Amino acid sequence: MAGLDWTYGVSTLRQWESADYEPSLPVSEKSNPLTCDIDRASAYSIVKMLQVCDSQMFQKEAGTTYQRLLSDQVLKTLMEVAKRVEVIIKDPQESCVVMSGCGTSGRLAFLISSGFNKALSQLNQSEVYSYIIAGGDRALLSSQEAPEDDPRLGVLSLKKVCEGKKRVLFIGISCGLSAPFVAGQLDFCLQHPEVYTPVLVGFNPAHQARDEPIQDCTFTFHSVVQRMQELAKSQKAFLINPAVGPEAISGSSRMKGGSATKILLEVAFSAAHAATSSNTPITHNGVLQHMMEYERTLAVTYSQPDGITTLVEAAGESLRCSRHVYYLGWGSLALLGLIDASECSPTFGADYEDVRGFIRGGYRELNNNDGPLTSLGPKFSIAHEDFLHLILPCLTDKDTVLLIYTHSDDATEVGNMARRVREKTPNLHAVYHQADGDTAASLQQDNIKKLCLSTLKITWPQEALVSGTLQHMRELSTKLVLNAVSTGAHVLKGKIYQNHMIDLQVTNTKLYRRATRLLQKLSTCPEEKCEEALLKAIYRVDMLTLEMTSSDITTHTCFARNSTKVVPLALVILLTGWSLVEAESHLKQQPIVREAVAQWMW
Repeated sequence: MAGLDWTYGVSTLRQWESADYEPSLPVSEKSNPLTCDIDRASAYSIVKMLQVCDSQMFQKEAGTTYQRLLSDQVLKTLMEVAKRVEVIIKDPQESCVVMSGCGTSGRLAFLISSGFNKALSQLNQSEVYSYIIAGGDRALLSSQEAPEDDPRLGVLSLKKVCEGKKRVLFIGISCGLSAPFVAGQLDFCLQHPEVYTPVLVGFNPAHQARDEPIQDCTFTFHSVVQRMQELAKSQKAFLINPAVGPEAISGSSRMKGGSATKILLEVAFSAAHAATSSNTPITHNGVLQHMMEYERTLAVTYSQPDGITTLVEAAGESLRCSRHVYYLGWGSLALLGLIDASECSPTFGADYEDVRGFIRGGYRELNNNDGPLTSLGPKFSIAHEDFLHLILPCLTDKDTVLLIYTHSDDATEVGNMARRVREKTPNLHAVYHQADGDTAASLQQDNIKKLCLSTLKITWPQEALVSGTLQHMRELSTKLVLNAVSTGAHVLKGKIYQNHMIDLQVTNTKLYRRATRLLQKLSTCPEEKCEEALLKAIYRVDMLTLEMTSSDITTHTCFARNSTKVVPLALVILLTGWSLVEAESHLKQQPIVREAVAQWMW
């Protein structure tokens, strides 16, 4: 695939939009035809595939099937949301903007609220943004997916954050329009319109919202969306749900779903902040221009595919050797490192030690609601000091260390860290953001560059400094790079089957359903047989008992939290007819599922 022509035709880029392409799946769960063989691609090809997939976010609307990121209706809705944020910023008394989500969505809610609160604080204005993440602050750094299925927990969290408030703009983020945690919060907002104005952000058409019953609830996500659609006509509720195309790795909404979430909310909030500070109206053209700056961010980032490829190859080699990848970051870019690392465990069935992030200043810099979480265990040790104390003594040349910083960070401090790491391993790399024409920063950077095996230097034009969007552009750029590094590394390790997350954790209803659909697609077996194989892999038995088959999904997912390689085992059982013990034995010998099955067929 190294010689593949990356100038795809329009028909290939838009193939997923066809009515007969995986018609039973919502957009967020479809597989992307551009990446169907990513598991057999080189590192360079993986990077180019990710670039083309990310570019789908900004494709123009074609017909009436799907709204897109730049669709007129999406821009108009962003303007209206921005106007309501502006009102709250100007009159913050007993008012707030609350963002809530599960997994990546909740982590981005934290990142965005933190950044915009800092901006307000620097202007001596009241902070108005709050975040909620299913599972609480521990979910910022580790997988806590069971709470995603609990709408009552969502409501309790919302009530706690909004206690005493008389005006709340609530933004629920659910990429697939599916999370019960968020559905419960939106339903609560709809019941109390005198206080709450609900906004839903996701990336499926409204009719594709999940319509399955939610335990102990009279509503579904779909019915909540229908009520919001009706209220949207009078601007008492808002839906922001452009389709950005299937993910490069099927269902992995941490990627395009996360990027698009960041783009949409930052565009709306930035417009509100600009209007407040300049006392000028929020305009359609202003919102559009800001959106286009994010499109340019993709171009700037992916203009260096060789540099990104080097990082992917290094990280992939570390994981293949059963070693580790470490992100050492400064400021908000370090938060992107923490977020990316935390997503590897649920996405790829990885151990928390495989990819880890560390931030200068630790929890002081994180400034999360619950404060330091180090008492919860070693995976919650996130400061540079923790890295130096816990990781550095055991570092080898098989581990990959990645510095993430900008020209604004203390070059002496970055250099000192680089030297400490370099004493233990030559496998040190850097992602460095610099403003065009900053010669002083370039000179300081030269000393650090000499210590690194490779440096991905991303240079931003001066107009980004003038427009005030530089920080957001650097953050999105860093997210794209780190997503490529961690995804590419796990692809090279064999954690992907075609373009599907084969080793995902089956720890909530969404993932249980996704696993069943995945087994159906890859095995072509009936749903009933696929679910039977999935249960055998969860409970580690060849014969299911009546109690197992009659239990609800919540019981299955609770048990699955202590099981590993659930989906790979189920797939091998379906494709080969092997017993559970035989399937486990073959996967131990050949952990790459596609190769294990190929060996059997041979």
